[in-house]
Amino acid sequence: MQQRFLGTNGPRVSAIGLGCMGMSGVYGAADDQESVATIRAALDAGINLLNTGDFYGMGHNESLVREAIRGRRDQAFVAVKFGALRGPDGSFVGFDARPAALKTFLTYTLQRLGTDHVDLYQPARIDPAVPVEETVGAIADMVKAGYVRHIGLSEASAATIRRAHKIHPIAALEIEYSLIDREIEAEVLPTLRELGVSLVAYGVLSRGLLGGDVKPGQTFEAGDFRGHAPRFAGENLAKNHAIVEALAAFAAARGTTPAQVAIAWALSRGPDVVPLVGTKRRSRLAEAIAATDLTLTAADLAELESIVRPDQVAGTRYAAAHMALLNG
Repeated sequence: MQQRFLGTNGPRVSAIGLGCMGMSGVYGAADDQESVATIRAALDAGINLLNTGDFYGMGHNESLVREAIRGRRDQAFVAVKFGALRGPDGSFVGFDARPAALKTFLTYTLQRLGTDHVDLYQPARIDPAVPVEETVGAIADMVKAGYVRHIGLSEASAATIRRAHKIHPIAALEIEYSLIDREIEAEVLPTLRELGVSLVAYGVLSRGLLGGDVKPGQTFEAGDFRGHAPRFAGENLAKNHAIVEALAAFAAARGTTPAQVAIAWALSRGPDVVPLVGTKRRSRLAEAIAATDLTLTAADLAELESIVRPDQVAGTRYAAAHMALLNG
């Protein structure tokens, strides 16, 4: 497995990371045994970056990671997001990145993971009620105490990244980035490169859309996030399927799959970009790993970006309430 750095002088991680969120019901039912087997298969293949969150399944996801890395903690680089508040019914009820709260969240995370430290700790969103300097300063205290190794951010604006980086070096920004979600190229990505902060890209398959997993008219299981996402609703999904068909034709002409092309595109963005591949099955993991050997030429990339364009997409990636939490 190829490796990349998080930050200019940061840790070395695998070129792709494993996003574990889908193992805890966000995209429908998942099998715990298969999920644990998938994480272990990732470690076997040299994928050390495991991305989780304390609110994924209200702790369920961290418990899965604990089981999977039991006896193999030194092989895993565990990234944890915190701050999202959940109700008993699973609903999102707010966000909290106050220093006292994050230290409490971290305490429970360490217990669930069965470890004495988190490798990368980051607020899942920027809390509008708490200056980012206070949040990052509190995580920096945890770095000094040895409970956290590196600090990250998620879905933050260029201005916020600069403010945070002045308090403590930020190793990575986790943010959505794909062939059809490229807004960060205008301001955020140049800022990251100026500061020496790496990009951990989630949503490289746009939640299965670019991989061809979702068909027009498809219904989603209860609890599947996509059932409430504008991009997957009715006419929007039908329109977006034309993008998928163009990508599939491009991939077929090169003897590969749409998912592999989408992952290879993300890898081509630069050595400071680490795509997260979210899957709960070993078969899809194997497909993603094969993408690391796929090379897209300059001509391939130009053609690809001409036929799969952000301006073709119908619908936002989140509902309005969640969109308001982005770019904090």
